[in-house]
Amino acid sequence: MKEIKFVDVGEGITEGHVRKWLVKDGETVKEDQPVVQVETDKAVVNVPAPVSGLIKQNVPENSNVHVGDTIAYIGEASELQSAATKPAAPQQQVPETQNMSVKAREVMATPAVRKLARDLGVDVSKINGTGPEGRIIENDIRSVAHGEVLQSRPIPKFSEVLEEQHEGEVERIPLSQVRKAIAKNMEAAWTIPHAAHMDLIDATDLFDVVQKEKQKVQEEFGVNLTFTPFIIKAVLEVLKENPRFNASYDHEKLEIIQKKYYHIGLAVGSPSGLKVVVLKDVDKKSIIDIAKESHDLSDKARNETITLDEMRDSTFTISNIGSLKAGFFSVPVINYPEVAILGIHMIRDMPVVKDGKIVIRKILPYSLVFDHRVVDGAEAVKFGNSLAKYLEDPDFLEMLG
Repeated sequence: MKEIKFVDVGEGITEGHVRKWLVKDGETVKEDQPVVQVETDKAVVNVPAPVSGLIKQNVPENSNVHVGDTIAYIGEASELQSAATKPAAPQQQVPETQNMSVKAREVMATPAVRKLARDLGVDVSKINGTGPEGRIIENDIRSVAHGEVLQSRPIPKFSEVLEEQHEGEVERIPLSQVRKAIAKNMEAAWTIPHAAHMDLIDATDLFDVVQKEKQKVQEEFGVNLTFTPFIIKAVLEVLKENPRFNASYDHEKLEIIQKKYYHIGLAVGSPSGLKVVVLKDVDKKSIIDIAKESHDLSDKARNETITLDEMRDSTFTISNIGSLKAGFFSVPVINYPEVAILGIHMIRDMPVVKDGKIVIRKILPYSLVFDHRVVDGAEAVKFGNSLAKYLEDPDFLEMLG
């Protein structure tokens, strides 16, 4: 008899959610046949059978499992009768407590407060903050540095008060594994001092090139050509000219980690939440390669078949808000721990002044959101000007097309 265990599928994942059994309990399965879908905080993983035989499910759908838990058994009918079924992991809401874990307390302090603690020789991991919801504030650090004992205030449980006031009109909805990951990443990202630069690009020539090449590319390569591959290629050139944007920041060592490879992330909506698919080594790929790969990866994200390897190690991310056919400007959140994210918006006809005359052109709004610890506003403007230079250059676009 063989056990199917939930193993660490990468990225330090410790918990999964049994989303769907792909085979019935007691069914005969073949080696390497997918038998169950497990949702992690990164992706939906199809777990295969390690051997052929009858399967005995050990946990029901919609239950949580941890690394090392036995999901099922595979073997002969006589062997499976002796297999003890483990109770389903209960889905519990973690209660709010006054005594936060060391990790949580470290998160509940701003970078400025943590720097003050380092300067004064105070260990923030040993402090129960007196700020809202246990947050460590500047006065806490100074008080501990002077030998004072902090008196933590009770954390107001506003959610419980709300439920009492609106009994029967409030519902608690547990976060999915992907939604938990998004929440965790957003909290990490919000420790970054965000700043934004926004501008408009005349995308008339870009629009014309795509329209001109679209049918040819579809017929020759079976690929739907969009603006995205051209924007990615332009961003690649801009990153080469402005390498600080192809980096991450190590706040512990106060160092910039400069990347000399170009893995471009694309933000894609999926049924379970926003995911970032990653096109690796775009400097080594053609426009057709990028068009095909971005289409395939986006489809995988929407169909929940994307793998962890296809969503990791990005160096710069693009969020194509324009694909939603709405909005003029937005401020996307940086994909932690990167230095910047580019928001691309819908190309639209707009009146502009060209050679002293008002004409209608195809205008592309963009938002560049950046980590102000690593780059300044002037560098962001330089990035934007370089992006416009490439996307407005007919020769560059024709060369790519």
